[in-house]
Amino acid sequence: MGFTVAIVGRPNVGKSTFFNRLLEERKAIVDNISGVTRDRQYGETDWNGKHFNVIDTGGFVQGSEDIFEIEIAKQVKIAIEEADAVIFMTDAAAGLTDADETVANILRRSTKPVFLAVNKVDNNARLLDASEFYILGFENVFFISSISGSGSGELLDAVTALIDEKDGEEAPKDELPRIAIIGQPNVGKSSLLNALTGQERTIVSNIAGTTRDTIHTRYKLFQKDFILIDTAGIRKKNKEKDDLEFYSVIRAIKAMDEADTCLLLLDAEKGITAQDISIFALAARKGKGIVLLVNKWDLIEGKETNTARDYENELKKRIAPFVDVPIIFISAKEKTRIHKAIEIALEVCESKKQRIPTSKLNDVMLKAVEAYHAPVVRGHSIKIKYVMQLPTHVPSFAFFANFPDDIKTPYKNYLENQLRANFNFKGVPVRIFFRKK
Repeated sequence: MGFTVAIVGRPNVGKSTFFNRLLEERKAIVDNISGVTRDRQYGETDWNGKHFNVIDTGGFVQGSEDIFEIEIAKQVKIAIEEADAVIFMTDAAAGLTDADETVANILRRSTKPVFLAVNKVDNNARLLDASEFYILGFENVFFISSISGSGSGELLDAVTALIDEKDGEEAPKDELPRIAIIGQPNVGKSSLLNALTGQERTIVSNIAGTTRDTIHTRYKLFQKDFILIDTAGIRKKNKEKDDLEFYSVIRAIKAMDEADTCLLLLDAEKGITAQDISIFALAARKGKGIVLLVNKWDLIEGKETNTARDYENELKKRIAPFVDVPIIFISAKEKTRIHKAIEIALEVCESKKQRIPTSKLNDVMLKAVEAYHAPVVRGHSIKIKYVMQLPTHVPSFAFFANFPDDIKTPYKNYLENQLRANFNFKGVPVRIFFRKK
C-alpha cells in the first residue's frame, strides 16, 4: 500500500504552495486570502526515488473562532487517522497563533509521525522569529520556504526515511489479481460489485458517499479468481460540511495503490467530467491498468448505430494522449456487459505483467526506428541501437541511443505507439526511457 502524507495547518500558511512544489505543478489554487483551498487536493510525488501520496487538506473560511476550531479539529483528526505521516505547517511571518495551538494539541495526542514545518523562513530575521515554534514541543522541526524551496529537502529526507520501514516488503508474486472499482460517488460502483457477486455485499444507495471505506471481495466464479476492491467515491467537496470526504479520498487513493487494474466508472448521462479525468490521470501516473466503464448506458435514450462509437471517440479526445484504453458500455442495474468488463480487466492485468523477449523486442522496434528515424537535432543524427524491457512493475522500456537527451516527445510518442501496435498493452501505461549507448 502506498505511503500517504497529509499537510495540515490553519489557512494561509502556505500548504498549497508547498503541495504545488512537491507535485511540480500548479494544481492547487494559491492566493493570500484564507480559505481559498476548499477542495481536497491529492497527488503522487517522489523524493530520491521514493514514491508517496500527498494530501493538501486545504483551509477553512473563518466564520468565528469556535466554528473554526471545530472544523480544523475535524480535518486534523481525519488526517491523523488515515495518513501515515503528517506535515504540520505554520507561518513564521504571522508567528505562533491560537489556531496553531489548536492543531498542535490534537497532534500531540497522536501516535503518527508529525513533522513541524515553519514556513516563510526566507531571511535571518524570520529564522530568529521562527524559534518560538519550538515551544510546541515537537521533535522534528524544519524551517522552510515553500516559495523558494529552502529547507524542503531536509524535511522530505526525514519524511521519506519512514517509507522503507512501512512499505519495504513487496507483495507476494503469486497474489491474486486485484481490481479496484473507482470513480466519483453515485456512478454505480457498489451496484456493480453487487451485480458481479450476486449478493448484497455492500450497501447500495443513491446518496453520494454511502460507501465510506474500501471493501475487498474475493471473486471465485466462472473459472475466475481475483480480488475486487470497491472504493469510496472520489469527489469535489460540496458546500455542505462533509466530514467523511477526506476518508473517501485517502482510501480511494490507497485502493489504487493496492490494485493491479482499475475499473473507472463514468455516468453515461453526465459524460466524463474534469474530476473523472483527474482520477484517470492519477491512476495512469501510478502505473495502474485502466478500463473505462460507461455505466447507466440503459438510461441513454434514442441510441442509434453510431451512438456508442461517437461517445467513445469523445471520451478518447478528453483522456488523450493515453487513449489505448478499453471502453465498455455497461449497466450495473441491468447486469449488461458486466462480465465482459471483468474479462477485459483480467486481460489488462495479464498484459501489464508480460515480459517481451529482448530479441523479439529489438527485431520489432529497430525496424520501426528504421522506418521512421528520429529528427536531426543541432546537426546530430540520432541513432537508436538497442532496446530492452526494464524489470519494473509498470511496463518500461529503455532505448539506447547516441544522443538520448536530444530525443523529443513526438518521437517518444511514436515509439510508444509502435510498442502498442505490435504488443498488447491496451489499458496499460507504458513508460519509455532513453539512455546513452
